[in-house]
This record gives sequence, structure tokens and C-alpha cells, in this order.
Amino acid sequence: MAATTPATPPPGAPGAGPHDRPGTTSELHSAGAPPATGGENPVLHAAKLVREAVPPLHPGGRPIIAAVAAAAGAVRLLTGRGTGVGLLATAATAAFFRAPRRVPPPRPGAVLAPADGTVALISEVVPPAELDLPREPVTRVSVFLSVLDVHVQRIPMHGRIRSVEYRPGAFLSADLDKASEDNERNALVLETQSGHLVGVVQIAGLLARRIRCDVKPGDEVAAGETYGLIRFGSRVDTYLPPGVAPEVSVGQRTIGGETVLADLAVVKDAVGQEAVVNDAVDKDRP
Repeated sequence: MAATTPATPPPGAPGAGPHDRPGTTSELHSAGAPPATGGENPVLHAAKLVREAVPPLHPGGRPIIAAVAAAAGAVRLLTGRGTGVGLLATAATAAFFRAPRRVPPPRPGAVLAPADGTVALISEVVPPAELDLPREPVTRVSVFLSVLDVHVQRIPMHGRIRSVEYRPGAFLSADLDKASEDNERNALVLETQSGHLVGVVQIAGLLARRIRCDVKPGDEVAAGETYGLIRFGSRVDTYLPPGVAPEVSVGQRTIGGETVLADLAVVKDAVGQEAVVNDAVDKDRP
């Protein structure tokens, strides 16, 4: 009588061995399949997340950060103490010069805030002479930057730099109205794609002793891109085209390159009411 061969239980059935079950860890590993980690090294992935969370530094701040770090290192070598204080001072200095990434809103005709800070003044004034704008009252929106705010400045709209002019001056408190005329400052005029002229003035304050501007006349610029830096705490004035109404209020916080100060499509008519001008929207579309 022929011997019968024991029936092999089907995969997954009771009695089946671990290597007979589909989809088991042993089977996957024996086939050479990697663990389910998305194919990326966990350490590299963690490092990538940390790098994305830490904002980049403005190039203008790197020499100062390096100087503070070197001074802290020298103190540590000479005294054997002060490691914690040195690290804290270096980190705090680096924080002053952070330049976080910003995403401008997809809103044609929007005049974006040139800096992080607080709206300190909104007034109707004649633009300063260095802007070379028509000598008629326009709306000026002044954003005050404290020492804790981001200190880089950003372009408010797509366009071309028409002029840049530096003026030496005093170092009064930047929240004073007369700081616009008395303090050290750097003024630029931006010609938008629709032909509007927007003035932006970097103004030094009590602690600020250095204004940096990285654009020159003729440069083509994009809304939200970084163009300058003020060390350490200051003010930035934006002069809107005639008749354009602001969309912010005194005391409101602004985010440079993202907060909308005004819309070129919204102007004031002769009786002070707002009207929409579609032509400005179409022409300033990036």
C-alpha cells in the first residue's frame, strides 16, 4: 500500500508555519524588503525637520554673530567660565538677524508690509524730498520694529526699483513722528507693474546704528523678497499712491511680506468713499 503524503496546510491556515504565511515580517526580510520607514533615514529626516524649523540668517548679521561668538570663546579660554552666557549671547544675536521664509498672498494689487512690527502711525503727509514723489499729501503707514522683531525688510510689490537714496541724520526714538525727517534713513521708490509709485523708507532708531539696502535703481524685484536690514530696532514707512486707502489700523501687528497694508484696486473718491478700480488689479497681476 502506497504511503500517503501529509497534506500541506494552505497559507494562513492553522498549522501553517511562520514562513508559509504571506506578508509576515520574516518573509519580507528574507526577500530583502526594507522596513516601512518611507525609504528615508530617520536621523536625516529629523535633521531636515530641524533645518526647516530654524529660519535662515541675513548675510548682514553673520559678521556680528561671528564676533559675538568669538568674544564668548575668548572669555571662556581666559577665565574657564561663561560658557552658558556666551552661548546665550550668541543665540540672542543670531535671533536678531533671522530672515524667516514668507509666502506673499496671491492677491493682485496688494501692497504688502515691508517689515514685521506694529503699525505706529497712519497719517496724510507730503512725502520727503528724497523720495522725489509728487508734492501732495498721501497716506503714510509707519511700522515700528522693536528689538524682538525680525529686522529684515521686504519688497511690498512686484516692480522695478526707480531710485534709492541714503540720508544721514539723528537717532531719535523711531516711534516719534519727526523721526521721518530727522533720523538717519534710506529711501527707495518702487515702480509697480501698473505704473504706480510706492515709497519705502528705512529709518534708524535709538538702538539702530546701521541701515543696509541690497537693491539699486533698475533692479527688478518681487513682492515679499528681502531687500534690506536695520540693526537693531527701527521703523519703516510706506508711502501709498495718492487716493489709496490703508487696510490696517494703528496698533495692528504686521508680518513682512504677508500682511496687506493696502490695495491699489481700492481708492478714495472725492468724498472719501472707497471705490474699486479693476484696471489696477489686472495690471499688477504677477
